[in-house]
Amino acid sequence: MSGHGAAQPMTARRAGPLTGRADVPGDKSISHRALIFGAMAVGETRITGLLEGQDVLDTAKAMRAFGAEVVQHGPGAWSVHGVGVGGFSEPADVIDCGNSGTGARLIMGCMATHAMTATFTGDASLRKRPMGRVTDPLSLFGAQAYGRKGGRLPMTLVGAANPVPVRYATPVASAQVKSAVLLAGLNAPGQTVVIEREATRDHSERMLLGFGAELTVEKTAEGNVITLTGQPELRPQTVAVPRDPSSAAFPVCAALVVEGSDVFVPGVSQNLTRNGLYITLVEMGADIAFENPREEGGEPVADLRVRFGPMKGIEVPPERAPSMIDEYPILSVVAAFAEGVTVMRGVKELRVKESDRIDAMARGLEACGVRIEEDEDTLTVHGMGPGGVPGGATCKTHIDHRIAMSFLILGMAAKAPVSVDDASPIATSFPIFEGLMRSLGADLG
Repeated sequence: MSGHGAAQPMTARRAGPLTGRADVPGDKSISHRALIFGAMAVGETRITGLLEGQDVLDTAKAMRAFGAEVVQHGPGAWSVHGVGVGGFSEPADVIDCGNSGTGARLIMGCMATHAMTATFTGDASLRKRPMGRVTDPLSLFGAQAYGRKGGRLPMTLVGAANPVPVRYATPVASAQVKSAVLLAGLNAPGQTVVIEREATRDHSERMLLGFGAELTVEKTAEGNVITLTGQPELRPQTVAVPRDPSSAAFPVCAALVVEGSDVFVPGVSQNLTRNGLYITLVEMGADIAFENPREEGGEPVADLRVRFGPMKGIEVPPERAPSMIDEYPILSVVAAFAEGVTVMRGVKELRVKESDRIDAMARGLEACGVRIEEDEDTLTVHGMGPGGVPGGATCKTHIDHRIAMSFLILGMAAKAPVSVDDASPIATSFPIFEGLMRSLGADLG
């Protein structure tokens, strides 16, 4: 069973301006999907720019376990020889998804309409996360799930021998749930329909179309209605993975709060379902220039030029949450260095991520001298202005990569150093974080 190794404390100290070029890793969401869709296509899919963090490597291992041939050819360069829709073979061992909720939920969707049984587990953090939001709709196809109390891993999923298509309205705004249902629908006859009241990241829809699936998206009064025709033959593709906007958020936000900084971040995805943070930062007065807009691998991208400057607190509308759900921890750090109050509403989904991210950020910010308020669905940060956060605390990361990176960014601009109790989870999504930030001038150790 997956576990978590020895803790690796790390401390960030206030240093000079951050300057230079930040080449962030490939997008994690697209990397997962490129491997999975490649495994379900017939033939060889070539991938460049793949994120080689542990989460994605665990998904690559899982695709091998289900029968696909997955080969690394060089940094970021991979190939997947797929087995076709319906071609998965039953894995001989437990599927360990490590820290990745995306990996676990999407892979469950893949196999739910295959006549086979697989057992899933993960690290201590993933074993706390609810899987019922995925296994409930998968049961409509005919799959059966047997897990721990509360629908948690380890969990055994028995795939449907005779799957039926479903029509499902997602009860929460979750691209993982939507994608799991669509992936299950690939191997079901007829049309599977997903209705989402709030738009979430659309990488699965874009990639399904690119691989040759028959899919339509209709905007209606009840939300987006996504219709997928099952049992297609997916065609192998060449996938160029754009740089991850969630990872780019860390050097971007560091440049915004560390006095005198000027950082260039090239080739960042500007997918409209993922750019809520950048819209919010601009509304706060952030000095961000979006240069050379273009399309790479079917995704809009741009180069970002980011400079330090004063910012003001704002109220972030709740309907923006699906497009920036992973970025609220680092936004709360930016808010701490802004003038005035920042109110983040509609964020209850943060409570069931790798950790309860509202509680984790609230407790850490308080320990660093920042006044916060919270309820089940809201986080409010009272800004202290540029350089105004006292710092000086050791913050708990709760085995959560985004919490760890957020507090280290806080330490780069706070008056006193900020430490985290464990920086090792950062490797799941941003394995080059420490080296990249040091190359810009950060004092980390």
